[in-house]
Amino acid sequence: MMRSHRAGDLRPEHRGEQVTVCGWVDGHRDHGGVVFVDLRDIAGVVQVVLDPQHVQGADPHAVRSEFVLRVTGLVRDRPDGTINTELPSGAIEVAAEQVEVLNASDPTPIPIDERAEVDEVLRLRHRYLDLRGQRMQSNLRLRALVTRTLRKELDERGFIEIETPLLIASTPEGARDFVVPARLAPGSFYALPQSPQLFKQLLMVGGMDRYYQVARCLRDEDPRADRQFEFTQLDAEMSFADAEDVMEVIGAVVAAAIEAATGEPAPAVERITWHDAMERYGTDKPDLRFGLELVDVSEVFAATEFRAFQADAVKAIRVPDGGDFARNRLDGLIERAKSLGAEGLVWMRVQEGGVLDAPVAKFLSEAECIGLVDCTAAEPGDLLLLVSGDRSLVRRVLGTIRLDLGRPPVGEGPMRLAWVVDFPLFEAVDDDGNPVPAHHPFTTPHPDDLELLASASGPALLAVRSLAYDLVLDGWELGSGSVRIHRADLQQQIFELLGISPEQAQARFGFLLDAFRYGAPPHAGFAFGIDRLVMILCGEENIREVIAFPKTQSGADPLTGAPTPLEAVQLTELGLNVRPPTKKGG
Repeated sequence: MMRSHRAGDLRPEHRGEQVTVCGWVDGHRDHGGVVFVDLRDIAGVVQVVLDPQHVQGADPHAVRSEFVLRVTGLVRDRPDGTINTELPSGAIEVAAEQVEVLNASDPTPIPIDERAEVDEVLRLRHRYLDLRGQRMQSNLRLRALVTRTLRKELDERGFIEIETPLLIASTPEGARDFVVPARLAPGSFYALPQSPQLFKQLLMVGGMDRYYQVARCLRDEDPRADRQFEFTQLDAEMSFADAEDVMEVIGAVVAAAIEAATGEPAPAVERITWHDAMERYGTDKPDLRFGLELVDVSEVFAATEFRAFQADAVKAIRVPDGGDFARNRLDGLIERAKSLGAEGLVWMRVQEGGVLDAPVAKFLSEAECIGLVDCTAAEPGDLLLLVSGDRSLVRRVLGTIRLDLGRPPVGEGPMRLAWVVDFPLFEAVDDDGNPVPAHHPFTTPHPDDLELLASASGPALLAVRSLAYDLVLDGWELGSGSVRIHRADLQQQIFELLGISPEQAQARFGFLLDAFRYGAPPHAGFAFGIDRLVMILCGEENIREVIAFPKTQSGADPLTGAPTPLEAVQLTELGLNVRPPTKKGG
């Protein structure tokens, strides 16, 4: 072995031992005689003393930051007064006897010690250097621990890890596909999988019973703080299982990963219906770590003469002790509401005796003022924020303002896990009057709503619930799951409602529909983003910080220069002809 120990693993119990360690020069202090080097490897840092009178090999005074060294020497206690209590190895040092420079280093274009802010593009262009820093090393080690724990937990529960194809047929649903030209079939293309959804259902038809995969998925969606073109998800499916079975297993598996990462027991998984989440938090991925819940005050203003509150819905947020908000901050909240689509926002300061101090108070009756204070449980010194209009708009606007006002940073506060259940089967109706699936078209309708599904049409179909469930952690959607449709007749019924003809369904999903004809078992499953879970556990605000080689916000890769044009010979071989980009306005 090139080394006997990892540098960061050395401790007082190694004193008196002859060791060989390898690593990078994290820092060096040359006092004109003895040189002190902080040698860094993946395990941490240890101080190495290079005394020119006792060291053979490389010249200690020639050593510079990020040089790669191999050091052999004796572990000894640091002199009194020089112990570094912030380092696990801070009580000892290595008195070097032999030093070999394994590789020199030019001055690095970015600092490794992370004490200075660095341009994001520059960090990604030199990601191999950024990865040397403690932050990225810690994040990626935690990611490996989480993935290892997920596998262990599922293995122990009888799941089988199976890989599904990366080159598949395009089935345009949800996000755009990334496509790959097929050289052996000019003019035809493979698609890269947005998820293994159809294949894992086929595995259930194939009798595999319990499947999982740490799956690489790709979606051509605009990158953002919690989304990349390519991502990793924990994908699972169970035969002869219902929603409760899946939620029990996935909840336990995620809890085990959280405990492994934090060293603390995971919180109990709460449960909330989609309807309650939307009404109380304005979102289907509620952050339960803080209050500021939305309160429906529509009944208070049911007979109001104030035109602004004569609307489908009126909701309020009570901000405790928010009565001292400055006027410019209140004006900012109004502008924020308008930017989100509302016509405006009404604010009211609550004073002693329940008196409301607000520009609009004179337009409200005494009964309305009393009812508003009672309904929101407001106290003197509080601030009330009200928005009116279409119910879905009101929920979204106030839900966003709630997050603006109270959301803690990622990873702070008591962790809150929740299952969101009873999602609508459809989320909207398109211009042709066809419903749009809330999750995907393979989700089983709620059995209590099958009659409504058969009789309703248009917007009335939006009341149909599904057997779908999302897992939410601190306001981030980890992933989604559902009980799948396993009968061809029900699947065809859903396709017809979506405006997909039998011929179109056969062309796009025929291999799945055909499989259902041969005894498909009842099955259900789930998938969640490993990147997103690790991001939260690391306390990071951006998913790029837990991915080794991510893309920028524009989808570019500064490290490799991707995406890049193809050589003309490659285009010819693939039978492709690339048109020049169309000019705007042309």
